[in-house]
Amino acid sequence: MSDRIKVIGLGGSLARTSASLAALSVALEGAAEAGAAIELFDIRALDLPFFVPGMGQAPASAVRLAEAACEAAGMLWSSPLYHGTISGAFKNALDWLQILADRDPPFLTDKVIGLISTAGGVHGLQAVNTMEFAVRALRGWAVPMVQPIPRAWESFAEDGSVRNPVVADQLRALGREVVRAAQQLATTGACDYSSARV
Repeated sequence: MSDRIKVIGLGGSLARTSASLAALSVALEGAAEAGAAIELFDIRALDLPFFVPGMGQAPASAVRLAEAACEAAGMLWSSPLYHGTISGAFKNALDWLQILADRDPPFLTDKVIGLISTAGGVHGLQAVNTMEFAVRALRGWAVPMVQPIPRAWESFAEDGSVRNPVVADQLRALGREVVRAAQQLATTGACDYSSARV
């Protein structure tokens, strides 16, 4: 069994060209540079049906996402900003983590999560704020470093490549921070953020 921290990325959008997916990929590169094993879950490729409580058998893609989240020590989330909040597709993916409700510990207990949002306009923090509420509800830890990216079209090209090296550096730093905090929590049972626990 490997001692490497596993970090999974969840994000993107249903658009064929997704700045939030491009940003997520760069942040995962930072996590890999810090020594993590990484895996990316693209919202569009997951093609999840709407979550319906009590629907019975979950689709294979939802089970695969939930199992990977359960195994990971850290996650990176990336959503576009749609009308002041996260996309419906991203929220639906989070709803499928209900699969982890009966695990011991449940949901994302003590998973370390880094947050990214991309916006077409000058704002982006609203989506990050929404994701922070979801992190707490799922019993995870959001790292204080967040990455809202306004005017994302200026930072990413159509092919997903990064136009703005400063944004790329910040995203990689976020990926490294998730690995650092997840390693600390895994080895000591606490992290720098434990004083914030209520």
